[in-house]
Amino acid sequence: MKLGIISDTHGYFHPAIPTYFDGVDRILHAGDIGETDILERLEEIAPVQAVWGNMDGPGVRYRTVEVLRTEVEGVRICMTHIGGSPGRWDSRIAKALAADPPDIFICGHSHILRIERVSNPPNMLYLNPGAAGRQGLHRVKTCVLLEVAEGSARKADVVHLDDKPPQDPSR
Repeated sequence: MKLGIISDTHGYFHPAIPTYFDGVDRILHAGDIGETDILERLEEIAPVQAVWGNMDGPGVRYRTVEVLRTEVEGVRICMTHIGGSPGRWDSRIAKALAADPPDIFICGHSHILRIERVSNPPNMLYLNPGAAGRQGLHRVKTCVLLEVAEGSARKADVVHLDDKPPQDPSR
């Protein structure tokens, strides 16, 4: 199963998103969505699961959750907006990660792209897709395509949204 993972759109829908997310089975948005129309436009591409971020208002919060736990192809995923980073987990999520560690933990907020296997919790994949919006200090707009199958993450591709999309998005 192919997942499109995105965060920190802050109300901006990058025109390359439909091209890169063409063929994904599900989209996960890690918060700071901005406006509900972002969710609606993503839903035109694939089913969306999303968490709200610290900058999201009542309309977005009504349609999303603070912490999402889901399972895809036997892979347990936990997603929230403010999660911290490996070794410096946000206090609100640290206990949850220790008590019931997911296979993949996704968060946003920092606007810093980072994907790595961590040792605590053991062998968990930490994924922050960076920011896909225009608001913030980041210089590149990114998201991630993640393939999961048979209980594990198989492949993660970083997408630089401002780069010219390939003719064949399946690459």
